[in-house]
Formats: sequence, C-alpha cells, structure tokens
Amino acid sequence: MPLKENELEKLREDILKMASLVEAAIDGAIKSLMNMDMPLAQMVARNDHFVNTMDVQIDEACIVLIALRQPVAKDLRFLTTAMKITTDLERIADNAVNIANRVMELPMRVPEFALASIPRMKEIAMGMTTDAVASFLSGDKKLAMDVITRDQLLDELNEKLLNELIELMTKDAALVVPASKLSSISRYIERIGDHATNIAEMVIYMVEGQMVKHMKGSV
Repeated sequence: MPLKENELEKLREDILKMASLVEAAIDGAIKSLMNMDMPLAQMVARNDHFVNTMDVQIDEACIVLIALRQPVAKDLRFLTTAMKITTDLERIADNAVNIANRVMELPMRVPEFALASIPRMKEIAMGMTTDAVASFLSGDKKLAMDVITRDQLLDELNEKLLNELIELMTKDAALVVPASKLSSISRYIERIGDHATNIAEMVIYMVEGQMVKHMKGSV
C-alpha cells in the first residue's frame, strides 16, 4: 500500500526539524570556541537530548509506517533511508557536543592564528550537512554527489590544521594542552563531514539503487 502524502510530509518536516537542531548545535559549538563562550558550550551539550529524542521518534514513525503500509520499492527505500539518515544526524550532533566539551576543557584561549581555519571548516561541514539533508528531501542525486566531493577539501583542511598544531606544540610547551584540544575539535569537524557524506551516499542509493559507499572516486 503506498504511503499517503500527509504521512510523507510529516516525516519530511520532522527530519528537517531534526536537521535544524543539528545545524544549530554545530554553529553553537564553533561559536563557543571562537568566543570562548562557556555558557554557550554548556547549552550545546545540554540541548543534545532534543536531537536524541527526535532520532527515536522518527525511527518509530518509520517502523510504524513500514508495518502498517507494507511499502515496496521507492517508498520502502525512502523509509529505510530516513532511519539511517537520522542516525548520522544524531552522530553529527554528538560531534558538536564533543566540540563543546573540548571547549569547556580549554585551560586558556587558543592563539588566534591557530583558529584561523576553523570557521572555514565549520562552513564546509555545515554546508555539507544542510545539502545532504536537502538532497534526501528532494531526491536530488546531483546535490548528493556534490556533498561527497566536498569531503575531500574538509579532509585536507583537517590534515593541514593538525600538522600546524603539531608544529605549534613542538615550539611552545605551554600550548600543548590547548593545541591538543583543538586537534580533537578539528577531527570532530572532519567527522561531521564524514557523516554528511554517509547521508549523501544513502541518497544516491535511495534514488538509483546504486551503492556508492567507499567508492567516492567513482561519483
């Protein structure tokens, strides 16, 4: 039995709402770092339960629709993809919380030059997340493929920053702890991109039935 349009619309709205919460978590976590805003970092960590709740609710809604409607083909792929996507969104939010936690552990303000590439990394990771979800909601394979291609740039920026931080730590022992925290933050941003890439890969499978996971060079 095909899914009703109002059922699909409710699911899309919930996923979009969850994505908005996740994007707010990323934005808040990075702002807390750039401004050394501890109350904001605490709020990001405290609000994580809203994302977790939506993850569970969307999964349960998909399971109910599968049981009641017994969808096949396109509708079934949409529902199963939705369940996987919310898992990645929840993990993106976890990485935002990890960033906020590292900010709260910083013993001192990180030098401005060490933070220079963070806003650009955040911009790419947030853009990938936003576009990955948009590609799912619209079934836009081209947009999903574009998300996948952006992951390489994020990887390169992460590697560059990590190398710079290693050099910084070797030159100034007083910066070892803050630089190591910033190294973790850089990796968390890179992982956000990985999860956005996962979403994009699942969108391509949903649209075409073509699995592209671990085959980034082919898309």
